[in-house]
Amino acid sequence: MTWTDRELCAWLDEMLPAERMTELEQQLRADESLQSRIAQLIHHLDQGGHTVGEIWQRERLSCLARSELGGYLLGTLPKGASCYVEFHLMTVGCRVCQANLKDLEEHAIQPAESPQRRRRFFESSAGLLKSSDLDEF
Repeated sequence: MTWTDRELCAWLDEMLPAERMTELEQQLRADESLQSRIAQLIHHLDQGGHTVGEIWQRERLSCLARSELGGYLLGTLPKGASCYVEFHLMTVGCRVCQANLKDLEEHAIQPAESPQRRRRFFESSAGLLKSSDLDEF
């Protein structure tokens, strides 16, 4: 399989989809020319590339803000913005934004557990509170 420099750089940044990362790592174990290409790319990246594309990728300029991902989950984004979110998550496969979305989804589920958690925290620290602290409540 032929790998582009862009894919190899994405692998170095752990931004390739998991299946592609696995394929590359399997091939990398046996392919010395691929290992050499990776070494050259690492050297190039250490030089701090200044092209528009390199800066765009390094600074994640096309990534979504958590508020945009939250709007996507709530279904409050305009159609065009929702389409872009889906493209960025599914087609581009941005692992950073996928992780943010998963985190937001998990937080959306947790509020039901929150009162129980607060009670456990309070109960575990109740003996540590001074009587003057309790007067404030």
